[in-house]
Amino acid sequence: MVHFNPLLVLSASIALSSALPLQKRIAQIIADSTADWEQACLTAGGSTQCNPLSQTAFTSLLAAGANCDQQNAADQMIDLAKQLSSNAEMIRLTQLFVQQPRNAPDSLQVPYCQTAPKNSELNGLFHCQFAGSDFTKFSGDQTGNVPLGLTAVNPAGSCPAKPDGPVPDGVQLNTLVTNPGVGSSNSTGSAAVTGSSQPTGSSTATGSVSAAAAASTVSAAVAANNGAAGSTSIASAASASASTTGFQLQNGEDAKALNAQFATLTPSSPCTTGDEACVDDGFAQCVGSQFTITQCAGGTQCFALPLVNKAGTSIACTTQADANSRIAATGA
Repeated sequence: MVHFNPLLVLSASIALSSALPLQKRIAQIIADSTADWEQACLTAGGSTQCNPLSQTAFTSLLAAGANCDQQNAADQMIDLAKQLSSNAEMIRLTQLFVQQPRNAPDSLQVPYCQTAPKNSELNGLFHCQFAGSDFTKFSGDQTGNVPLGLTAVNPAGSCPAKPDGPVPDGVQLNTLVTNPGVGSSNSTGSAAVTGSSQPTGSSTATGSVSAAAAASTVSAAVAANNGAAGSTSIASAASASASTTGFQLQNGEDAKALNAQFATLTPSSPCTTGDEACVDDGFAQCVGSQFTITQCAGGTQCFALPLVNKAGTSIACTTQADANSRIAATGA
């Protein structure tokens, strides 16, 4: 068990909590979202291509990055399915995955992607929301409050695969339904929506995520165990240099502190279910008071990184050089 100086923990908690207030979060065991898809991929002969795409996909469910990360990951999953003789089970599971709710650390609805998918199999599909969300508000810049091509979603929080309403908090959609609804191209099983249907034409989605985009929120419990209490915020995938003033410098200092504390963690370190951290260079989620670790893609490891556009930090799988560069850019 790792021990920390109580005075240092208290002072760190006071310093960070004033800048990063704790909020109720709605989370899930993200690796469960693509476990069935990965198995179908292996069965279809995808071999070593399956796990990296599975990781890319499930990390897109974290409250991080751009609104289209989940859809972009699903496009990559469909691409591989088509390479494997257009495997129907992989396609079906991908269609369910792209409708899985994303984590909501602030309990607000997660915005929808405003770019058409690359693959027509994803046309008209959009994510459900978790039932515990505040259905009067969305997080972010309010540019994705309705799915592409629609004017409303009714009932709130529903999606084509689950047209009766949102998904219970933390539950995987593929455990509730088997029919993905297939969006506007199918007359059955689609969500009750208002307005025009999703365009049938497809265009290449921009800004696809990499397997390194494993950003997340770290709860106060993990941070307190590590001597740096306070929750992290939503990650930005941007790599532009941050200024050395204001919150950017503090973000860099916070990222350095978290990385130092993560280095002391082991798989047996105490944690609270729902906590997320870096453990043994992998992305770790606390399940049943024990860390479950997903190793990063080859050549990368898990780091706390400073956000670029707002106060806070994220967790991501990336290279040591990239992590050093992002932290150094803040002046920390």
